[in-house]
Amino acid sequence: MTATAPIVAYLRVSTDRQGTSGLGLDAQRAAVEAFAASTGRPVVATFVEIASGKGADALDRRPELAKALKLARKAGASICVAKLDRLSRDVAFIAGLMASRVPFVVAEAPNADPFMLHIYAAVAEEERRKIAARTSAALQAAKARGVQLGNRTNLEEA
Repeated sequence: MTATAPIVAYLRVSTDRQGTSGLGLDAQRAAVEAFAASTGRPVVATFVEIASGKGADALDRRPELAKALKLARKAGASICVAKLDRLSRDVAFIAGLMASRVPFVVAEAPNADPFMLHIYAAVAEEERRKIAARTSAALQAAKARGVQLGNRTNLEEA
């Protein structure tokens, strides 16, 4: 891929609430568009997904990413994300994408080589682990204070 090859933008948030607010998607779109403008690389398409990025079957549950990869292959384009964790916070998933031979570029780290992308992926994976631990600790603390946990559907069934 050349430095002027077109890009396929991929934007992702994890929850419906984030998708509804649009703020995260707007920020990602702005970052990708700024990257495209600064490098002179045209954006040929933008794919938006509201889905969790975790799990070994993440690609199977993310049809927009699959479409973006297919178009990028066909158009000789690179996938462009605002931040690496928008692809995944899983080192194996990122490594698998690298092995698929569809190049991708991260707007916030445009000069990162594959080695650095692996390092960033490892940092993102560790952050995912820390987020899960903090969330679990907060839920346990709330439960200890007597807060009834669960969503409305689960609470109504109890």
